Amino acid sequence: MVWPFNPKASKQIARIEITGVIASETRKQVLKALDKVEQKKYRALLLRIDSPGGTVGDSQEIYQALRRLHDKVKIVASFGNISASGGVYIGMGAQHIVANPGTITGSIGVIIRGNNLERLLDKIGISFKVVKSGPYKDILSFDRELTSEEQGILQEMIDISYQQFVQTVAQSRNLPLETVKTFADGRIFTGEQALELGVIDRLGTEEDARRWLAELVGLAPDKTKCQTIEEPKPLLNRILGGRRSQTKSSLGAALNWVEFELATNNQPLWLYRP
Repeated sequence: MVWPFNPKASKQIARIEITGVIASETRKQVLKALDKVEQKKYRALLLRIDSPGGTVGDSQEIYQALRRLHDKVKIVASFGNISASGGVYIGMGAQHIVANPGTITGSIGVIIRGNNLERLLDKIGISFKVVKSGPYKDILSFDRELTSEEQGILQEMIDISYQQFVQTVAQSRNLPLETVKTFADGRIFTGEQALELGVIDRLGTEEDARRWLAELVGLAPDKTKCQTIEEPKPLLNRILGGRRSQTKSSLGAALNWVEFELATNNQPLWLYRP
């Protein structure tokens, strides 16, 4: 498909940044930004990813949205300090991937965690009465151990999610499925190792990725600018800026992680947990 010509957008590279854990809010922001890329008819998109991954569904929706732009936009992903698990999955939505030699990436796989407080509850004399419609309705309940049948149900779900992940990596990177499985065992690896495995295309910085992307769409790397697409910050944040803004950002990141942990407990995740 050929887009109507847009002189301004044709001379710029759109840039979208994905940082922190991937959850519903990340998905909403990224999809909104991708809509702007499409509406303004950018020819190129630099996708900067610095994320340990996150929820499965949100990662899949971002990936699919990126894939839908392939006929219209050239996309290069740049992996930052860490782009693991769901971060890798989203990166598969780009036509090309660049990572730093020391980038932490990989962690291809699925994890689900539940909290078992049964012994603690017994010690303090607390118990729960549960009325349920079926034997597995309270699976991963925090007040008791998993049964062997429940373990099997969860393992089957994890295996299906894992297969989806592995198939996407194999298709996106044009690798045999069995080859991907040799390193898709949850291990992390560096950007240098990722290049050897075929997970990425080149080693380099975000600036290297930008220059390559400019060349791919026929623009002069030295003259092409990036336009970061993000939601406008509240006026107060823009006025304050500086150190106070950085402190608030660090606190906000910590609170977001706690909120994510609480909200996704007992959910399958594409997430690297160090």
